[in-house]
Amino acid sequence: MEPQMIQSESRKRGRPSVFDPEQALEAAMCTFWQHGYIGASVDLISRETAMPRATLYQRFGGKEGLFLAVLDHYAATRIKPLLARLGPEGTLQADLTRFFDAVVTLATEDDRARGCLVSCVLADAAGTHPGFRQELAKRFSLLERRIETRLRHAATIGEHVSGTPDVQALLIASVARGLMVRARSGATAQELSRVGRAAAKLGVG
Repeated sequence: MEPQMIQSESRKRGRPSVFDPEQALEAAMCTFWQHGYIGASVDLISRETAMPRATLYQRFGGKEGLFLAVLDHYAATRIKPLLARLGPEGTLQADLTRFFDAVVTLATEDDRARGCLVSCVLADAAGTHPGFRQELAKRFSLLERRIETRLRHAATIGEHVSGTPDVQALLIASVARGLMVRARSGATAQELSRVGRAAAKLGVG
């Protein structure tokens, strides 16, 4: 075999010749999501992302910095589209139903990474890491404020909103997180969808 052909075959089987930060973040996200923060060792991350340890430390400062970057990637690629389901597009109940359907889909569509990177992985890591606790509180608050904004919009156009928007937003967000955790434990999409559809009525009941 010619040397040029050997080099070409090597590229196909080995690591990409050009490092792609977005692909690396996606792969790292899946690794943390599947194995948890503690379970995702630096060696495992390097292998799954095709990112040398030296590159990981140079670009992200280490595993913790990479995890924080992964959370931003997750928010942009997974949470942002989910929150878009809140509209407003239809009635409050219709938009909440769409939101909970998206929650269930996100939590169950990949058996290797069930649940939620924030509600499951970050929440677990936050138990022994003060910085992660602050990160968890920030990301929980963002979800609650977005739901509260949707509830307040419904009230301004004359739709009935049960209770005060801030409390209802916390309740709805808590149910969404609970669905994520149940998905992590193996609950099926069908089981969770029934709960989500019932929860969609919380804001209008």
